[in-house]
Amino acid sequence: MRFLVLLAVGVPVCVSAQGQPGGDDGVARCAAELKALSMAGTDVARDSINMLLKTTMRTVLDQEQAMEVPFTDVPMGIVEPPDKAFRLFTWNVPREDGSHRFEGFLLLDRRKGPLLIELTDRTKAIGPPENVELEPDHWYGAIYYGVVPQKRGGKTYYTLLGWKGYSKVETRKVIDVLRFRGDAPRFGAPLFDEGGVKKQRRVFAYSFQASMSLRYDPNTQRIVFDHLSPVRADMEGQPSFYGPDLSYDAYFWDKGTWTYQRDVDARGNEGEKRPWNAPPKGGRQR
Repeated sequence: MRFLVLLAVGVPVCVSAQGQPGGDDGVARCAAELKALSMAGTDVARDSINMLLKTTMRTVLDQEQAMEVPFTDVPMGIVEPPDKAFRLFTWNVPREDGSHRFEGFLLLDRRKGPLLIELTDRTKAIGPPENVELEPDHWYGAIYYGVVPQKRGGKTYYTLLGWKGYSKVETRKVIDVLRFRGDAPRFGAPLFDEGGVKKQRRVFAYSFQASMSLRYDPNTQRIVFDHLSPVRADMEGQPSFYGPDLSYDAYFWDKGTWTYQRDVDARGNEGEKRPWNAPPKGGRQR
């Protein structure tokens, strides 16, 4: 799986709509529109191209065989659990102020036919993100690159790993949870235990100049991630001055809960290939 972290650059691009493509033609159109989006030079141009991309995505995914359509060459976040219960498509729209807006579609596999649900990024309207359960129209947007299904109480909870460009000085990584009540998806679940405190999701904030590793290790069945620390003690509590300190933490699944474990041994995994396209060097979002 691969996706393209879109960055704001000064190359104006114009894309014109042509018909209503589906299947392979639609997938190729999605890839072309994502490329155009990455090259657009203004918010107005990016918004215009993004509208075309969303229309193309709806056309491709709003068909009977949408669960089978290959998106191999489309550089966006695409995750699908082993049980094939859904496909989740996400991408970002960079803004001139250094922030990002996120877009997404959730495609559910049902006996009576697939159900397509659009996700709406409401990051700015969400309070402390680790404490709230969210719905598709009130989503804490991110590009997802990993999914880990777990059983609890007879239900399946899908833990999502994601990247979130946040501002011109801060980047975030997210561990979220997707679950279902019938056909109704919900984001967040009180599965993360840190010293008896339960959180709906985990959000890690750090400097835009740093790069944080967050991955699932199937060998140890843990979510392993860089421990973040400020560059100086007097910068405690200022995420834009945080970065990896060469130690690792983890969450391991225990009795229906992701339990926090400090300072784990992650040797042998440091050189693991990252599941996304690293952006260019020079102080851009990572």
